[in-house]
Amino acid sequence: MVGSNRPGLDPEWSRTIFVKSTSAVDAPGTERRWHLLDNAAQLSRRGLAARGTLLCVHGNPTWSYLWRTLLAAGSDPAHPWRVVAVDQLDMGYSERTGTFRRLEDRINDLGDLTDALDLQGPVVTVGHDWGGVVSLGWALAHPQHLVGVVLTNTAVHQPSGSRIPPALQLALHPAVHRWGTTTSDAFLRVTHALASPPLAPEVRRAYMAPYRGAARRAGVGNFVADIPVDASHPSFPTLNGVAEGVRGLKVPALMLWGPRDPIFSDRYLKDLIDRLPHAEVHRFEGAGHLVAEDRDIATPLFEWLAMQGGHPGGDFPTTEAAPTDRQLANEQAESEPEGFRALWELLTEQAAGPSADETAITEMAPEGTPARSLSWKQLERNILDLAAGLRETGVRSGSRVSLMVPPGVDLTVALYACLRLGAVVVVADAGLGTKGLSRAVKGATPDFLIGIDKALAAARVLGWPGRRISVRDLPPAVGRFLGVETSLAALARSGAELDPGRPMPSVDPTAPAAVLFTSGSTGPAKGVLYTHQQLGAMRDTVAKTFGIGPGSRLVAGFAPFALLGPALGAVSVTPAMDVTAPRTLTARSLADAAAAIDATVVFASPAALRNVLATRDGLDGAGHRALERVAVLLSAGAPVPEPLLAEVQRLLPRASLHTPYGMTEALPVTDISLEEIQAADAEATAGSVAGAGNGVCVGRAVHGARIAVVPLAADGTAPGPHPVTEAGVTGEILVSAAHVKEAYDRLWATQRESSSLPGWHRTGDVGHFDAAGRLWVEGRLAHVVTAPGAVVTPVGPEQAIERLDGIRLAAIAGVGLAGTQAIVAVVETVPPARKAGPADRQLAARVRSAALEAGVKVSAVLVVPALPTDIRHNAKIDRTRLSRWASRVLAGGRQGEP
Repeated sequence: MVGSNRPGLDPEWSRTIFVKSTSAVDAPGTERRWHLLDNAAQLSRRGLAARGTLLCVHGNPTWSYLWRTLLAAGSDPAHPWRVVAVDQLDMGYSERTGTFRRLEDRINDLGDLTDALDLQGPVVTVGHDWGGVVSLGWALAHPQHLVGVVLTNTAVHQPSGSRIPPALQLALHPAVHRWGTTTSDAFLRVTHALASPPLAPEVRRAYMAPYRGAARRAGVGNFVADIPVDASHPSFPTLNGVAEGVRGLKVPALMLWGPRDPIFSDRYLKDLIDRLPHAEVHRFEGAGHLVAEDRDIATPLFEWLAMQGGHPGGDFPTTEAAPTDRQLANEQAESEPEGFRALWELLTEQAAGPSADETAITEMAPEGTPARSLSWKQLERNILDLAAGLRETGVRSGSRVSLMVPPGVDLTVALYACLRLGAVVVVADAGLGTKGLSRAVKGATPDFLIGIDKALAAARVLGWPGRRISVRDLPPAVGRFLGVETSLAALARSGAELDPGRPMPSVDPTAPAAVLFTSGSTGPAKGVLYTHQQLGAMRDTVAKTFGIGPGSRLVAGFAPFALLGPALGAVSVTPAMDVTAPRTLTARSLADAAAAIDATVVFASPAALRNVLATRDGLDGAGHRALERVAVLLSAGAPVPEPLLAEVQRLLPRASLHTPYGMTEALPVTDISLEEIQAADAEATAGSVAGAGNGVCVGRAVHGARIAVVPLAADGTAPGPHPVTEAGVTGEILVSAAHVKEAYDRLWATQRESSSLPGWHRTGDVGHFDAAGRLWVEGRLAHVVTAPGAVVTPVGPEQAIERLDGIRLAAIAGVGLAGTQAIVAVVETVPPARKAGPADRQLAARVRSAALEAGVKVSAVLVVPALPTDIRHNAKIDRTRLSRWASRVLAGGRQGEP
């Protein structure tokens, strides 16, 4: 029995059982002593009926202690489950058998144990590391009991053309193997060091305890030696049998993954997804190999169990997988009236109509002249030629294709060619930064990567997955160095030689079409999955809300709209700028682009508009005239201050200025014009409309959308189940629309949280309605400050502070424990402060006074040379980062910059 000196382990769970072995490596009649953790007695003592059994199998070199959080959660009366966590033979506190037990023996051993326990269904297997394979082997051998499988960082197949991970290569090397795994405890220590954050000393000691002394580590070495590195290995047939057998599992499946794993990386997750396509997947960004230590896996696991319908007496599905979120969405879509129009249909119509030979798309050269243009007919032909070439090279429906190409002709052609094939385009722009971009690409695990030279070089250095295709033809030596198979140009040429009448495959409206990554301004960038139907709905919403369609001419200074232009049937141009850095758009480059197509619509982010205004002195008469012809300007990505819009209005005097509110998950959600903003602000100042003020007015819902809020509680959360639209009630903003995302890609728990209110997407923003039905955004839910007796949202007081002379930007942050937080104002001044730190007495007094007028008492005022903003928009302030920095400064620590 295991004592009580193991953190998180209840001694009542520990038990020993003797089991008759049927393994071929044991003599007939041999009994083996097993140690396991089992909460059955505890459940019985508490009078709780288990809903089923979790059979948990650890890997190498851990033991059943790995699953202690599941044992604790399963003992909770709210969701009682029996949890049986085994110590495999020669591991943990089970018997040291003195035999070499291979994978086949371990699967057989586990069957012997469950027979001895008389373990009946419903059983859900849970496995980690090589315990994942063992658990799946048991699952395949016991279909009569199996109702689900859960996997954490494991593998069942070595992808072709790749070697086993370097760490395992080293552990298997004859010069290292015995010393590293058995003679010394190096293998254990290295494994424990993979935890992120590091294991507490007492937890590390608990993991080491069963393996003190070389004699107790023989199983560790044997487990490593039994890794099937190739088809000649004795355990390869068993592993291959499990790998192929998994494809036939129809029970619900859940994968909880730590992507920072040098052993079982995302490529193994991709393989498992291919074998269990119905599985729900959640990648815990920042977690590693010991994901059960790095993150709370018990909460999502038990939420998933609850979704499957298991309860005492049970209707837990035993033969067919429970419907996934996507399947439910598909069923809903199938019940909706017909009328789906694919994203490219207007483009195709333009290519076949009277405008066929007119310009469809243009990209600008740095010197301000058109660098390349295509007519509608040429654009359609290029798309079809490339699609044919891509199909010949292996791109299929469902293939993931990462597009690392700047907005312009090449990206447009590649994107629509992939969509026509039913491939899933993965779009993560360089604005995420090297680390963020790499994390996004690896997480999406594309099958193909299409990129410019710079992206291909990064792919080689950073190990991005996917077969590589260059945009342009490369010299053979360069292509080989970068691992490039072919180019878009070559594929288009080969596609043009194929049968021109060959039809494109039909596309399922409910099938995945794109994974678009968020800006990463509120944590690691998330992949947002859209179906073809949702992309089409986004196009229709934009067209109906802003009147953009055939005949419109669009300057797209914002990447999503650069891709949406052809879908709208609008002529589009990409200005000479780095669209991943909005503030690189100058007045001259905007005017040149507008002049090139006689633009009627401009889309640019607030940061881009600021730089346009800062560089307007560079405009000549022709430039002014080009901008004066613009009829509509759209700006989104961050709140747009009214004074900024008023200045822009003078530059584009005939344009109707709109600031749609939206997000990667739903673009757009609301719309408002400059005149409406000015009217709302005047009503807020006068107090003539209840609820007006304390935030940024973003207007009313766009065509086809509904919005509501879930009221905030005293602790700053939004737990209520009932959406409201009453004026003056602050809460988390909800949106419901046909163009809202399908799901967060491989983030099952995040998706579950965002859709916890059926039919609504929880945006993570907070705001309220006024009596006129307009929505006012007050900030992010994560940035709400919980001061003593008050819940403070940041945008209102920030606006009051920014109205002061000499203040460019302001941010409100909370310091201290929730419920007792001090409110800190951090300001960026004009001119900028030389260094970060406490504000001088006079400035602090002015800031406090302005905030107090907005109803907020500020405890401290700090200045910074520049507030930290996200890379993509150059506008969203990272208040969480500011809060950490302010805490350090106010505690007397090193100041530096946030």
